[in-house]
This record gives sequence, structure tokens and C-alpha cells, in this order.
Amino acid sequence: MSGQSVYASPDKARCAVCGLFCTSCTFFIASTEDRARLEALAKRLNLTPEQVECRGCRSDKLGIYCEKVCNFKKCAEKKGIEFCGQCNDYPCVELKDFQSKMPHRLQLWESLEMIKKAGWEKWYMEMVKRFSCPECGTINSAYDMVCRKCGHAPSCKYVEYNKSEIVQLGKKLMI
Repeated sequence: MSGQSVYASPDKARCAVCGLFCTSCTFFIASTEDRARLEALAKRLNLTPEQVECRGCRSDKLGIYCEKVCNFKKCAEKKGIEFCGQCNDYPCVELKDFQSKMPHRLQLWESLEMIKKAGWEKWYMEMVKRFSCPECGTINSAYDMVCRKCGHAPSCKYVEYNKSEIVQLGKKLMI
């Protein structure tokens, strides 16, 4: 691995309450590194780039979905917990439904269990490894089949391990 991401150090702002790794989110990547990607996502969703811009679940700049639709952060704050896996109702119906709908959520249960057992910092470092290109170190999303910087295929271990499910769900969802 020749390069190391600027997001390689643990930062709770990029750790979603639901167990997603914000740093590997296509919206986070677009918001922090790739304006053209942000504009394309906004256009696809018929929104402005400002509406889809997101810098992480616990940051002061959430995308429209995370701000208006997602209730996990509000629920966790109300219950005094940091992650859904710490809840007495885990996994709730809402989280089960959320997990089942998109390819980037395939390993949500594994993530929440690791956060509970090893702590969010160790989980974060494992996610950096899981989503980093083995060739150049760039963090990719679950939808980057090849590395967005160097073109290495697969883009990361997450894609390598989940490619068939990502492709299958992607076809079903037309993403």
C-alpha cells in the first residue's frame, strides 16, 4: 500500500450511530474529496449539492437523508447511548429494515458487534483496512468496484468479499 488516507485516524464524527463507517460513504467521499461526484449524486437525486453534502453522522453537516429521514441518532441521544448495538431493543425493527435495503449495509450487524466488544476506535481502524485499496490506500465506498484513484480491482476488501451481493442488490435497486 503506497498511500494512507487522511481519514485513517479514528474520529467518532465519522462513526454512524447505526454502525456504518461514514468515511466509506459515497456521499462523504463526494463531500470531502470529489466535487464532481457530489454534483452527479445531487443531480441524480434532483437535489442541490448542498442538500446531499455530508461530513459524517456526528458532524455539523449532514446530508438530507441523514438529517431528515434517519432517526437512529435522535433515538440514541434520547436513550443515552452512542451506538444502536448498545440499545436494549437491539436490533429493532427499524434497524433491521434499514440494514436489508442497501448493499453498503450488509455487514451492519458485524460492525455493531465489533463496536460493542472491541470499542469504536478498534472498529474504525478495521473499517479503514476493510475499505482501503490494497494498492494505493484510498478509502473507497461499497459501490466502487475499482479503486477510484488507481483503478485497482477490487477496490477494497469489502467489495472483494461482498461483490456478488452488492451486484445482486444493486440490480434489484437499479444503483
